Amino acid sequence: MEITELLARARGGEPERLAQVFEALYPELRRIAQGRPGEGSTTLTPTVLVHEAFLRLTENRELALSDRRHFFACAARAMRCIVLDHARRRHAGKRGGGLAPVTLDEHLPVGEDVGDSDVFALDQALDALDQVNPRQREVVELQFFAGLTYAEIGQLLGCAERTAKREWERGRAFLYAQMST
Repeated sequence: MEITELLARARGGEPERLAQVFEALYPELRRIAQGRPGEGSTTLTPTVLVHEAFLRLTENRELALSDRRHFFACAARAMRCIVLDHARRRHAGKRGGGLAPVTLDEHLPVGEDVGDSDVFALDQALDALDQVNPRQREVVELQFFAGLTYAEIGQLLGCAERTAKREWERGRAFLYAQMST
């Protein structure tokens, strides 16, 4: 069964179909969760990140996932929230220590190298970007948190790979400016 059809059936009152979507996309979700923020943590492994995203998406009864694009956008948003929650828990006992600057490369630093303040600053900058250009925010989330390639992002968003890369570059520049101040 196709992902869109499974999601439609899940919206239609068959919640077990969402589990089938995760089962079908699990290898891809696991692959994109590797190398994401928190990967070096012993408690926030790629497997934990994917499973936590699954729980968040299935617990939200009002979320009506419509297609593959919507699914990955929501999964990326869930992963972003999970990384932030993890950083908040770790940061709770370490107020203000060991702050390090963030550089917005193709991939931001991962693992323990990413300071909690970096994750918080990135979250605030993403919220600001969402106010200015929601599509760029979505591209950044899909590339950074979901680890999708420009070709995959272009396919999900219905645009050219070049457009996805251009949106990433513009979004990254905005985030850099926001996080530099």
